[in-house]
Parts: sequence; C-alpha cells; structure tokens
Amino acid sequence: IDCNSLRYPSLYKPGQQNLLFNKRQFFLCTLQGLGTSFLLFFIPYGAFSVMVKEDGSQFSDQQAFAVTIATSLVIVVSVQIGLDTHYWTAVNHLFIWGSVTVYFAILFAMQSDGIFGIFPSNFQFIGAARNCLSEKSVWLVILLTTVVCMVPGLAVSFLRVDLFPTLTDKQNLRRVRRTSSRRSAYAFSHQQGYGELITSGKNMRMSSVSAAPSAGKSPHSSNWIENMLKRKNEVLISGFGNKSK
Repeated sequence: IDCNSLRYPSLYKPGQQNLLFNKRQFFLCTLQGLGTSFLLFFIPYGAFSVMVKEDGSQFSDQQAFAVTIATSLVIVVSVQIGLDTHYWTAVNHLFIWGSVTVYFAILFAMQSDGIFGIFPSNFQFIGAARNCLSEKSVWLVILLTTVVCMVPGLAVSFLRVDLFPTLTDKQNLRRVRRTSSRRSAYAFSHQQGYGELITSGKNMRMSSVSAAPSAGKSPHSSNWIENMLKRKNEVLISGFGNKSK
C-alpha cells in the first residue's frame, strides 16, 4: 500500500478535494434510493395483482406482499454492495452473504410455530414466510425486481467508466492492460507451432543472420541464405577431399 501511495499520489486528490462525497453525490444517491424504492414496491404490487398460487388461489394477504418486498430489498442491497466491492476478503464474504443468511433465519424464526407459542400476541403470522417463499412465482418476482433495480446502476457505471473515467479507473485500466499483455505473451510463447520456435531461439538466430546483409548493404535477393548454405557445403566437401588425398 505504501508503494502504491508513493507511486500514484494523484489518486488521493479526489478524496482531499471532496469529489467522492459532496452535495451533488448525496443528491444522486438520494435519487437512486427513491427510484429503487419505487421499483421495489410497484413491481411486486403489479405482479401480485395478476399472480396466482400453484393451487389457483390468489395472493390476497399483505404479509406475503411484505415478505416479497423485504426479500427483494435484502437481495438488491447485498448484490449492490458486492458489485461495489473491488477487493474481496473473508470479512467481506462473511458480512455480505452472512447478512442474507441471518435475514432468512430471523424471518423464518419470527413466523414459526415456536415463537408463536412463546409470544402469541406479538407474532401472529404463523408460516407466512414459509408459504410465500415456497411459491415459484414469488421467486420469479424477486428475480425480476432485483434485475430491474440493478440494470440502471450497472448501465450508468459502465458509461461513466467509458465516458468520464476517474483517476482510479484509468489506473485500473492500465494495470489490467499490463496483466493481459503479459499473459498474452506467455500464452503465445506456449502456443503450438510457435512455442518451440520462440523457446529454441531459432527466430533470433534467423533475425541476426538476416540483419547481416543489411549492415553490409549487399544487394542480395531473398534466396541468399540458400546460396550461403550451398557454398558452406561445397567448402566442407572440398575439405574432406583434401584430407582424403
């Protein structure tokens, strides 16, 4: 971290200049929250008005509607946090996905028979979550709500990186390009048909031989290598002839 801080000190200027959180960013976050809340309510509301259960009955209770909205909200927020997280650790996984697990555990516990037996006047919706989440149509509504809520944010993020990249985005792009170029060179050197040529050094020897006539400025044609090899063979044959004599 210290090496990156010294190597790229300009990455810390936006935070010092309050560009990451100011009145404009707060207003945009508020608009995003209002739009997400609107979608979280009206998508399940419209679906429940025409949706029926597997047995043909309609979803007429408010508790099933509330469970659907709450589940969609928890999943949308968890997925958004996961997309905004650039460096994953065990702590991130524990708190993000653990919060989803804890939500379902508390939801089923609050609407279970056991909690009703202990507090009958406070927890009266027995099995509401179990009956609601056992329907496939409810999960389709939750999936639809999650996708519709996430698509605008993803589109804005991709457009912002392409059209108005920050210093961090530019540095991440350079790092990805350097990594991909190193991997591409490594894969190319091990590719069938080129790997043996590159690792053996034959191409380097050929390039050094081909550079020789250009340095001497001799106007030979493209088959000068074959002529040189023939002359070398003739010299070797004549040498063997002299030794035999």
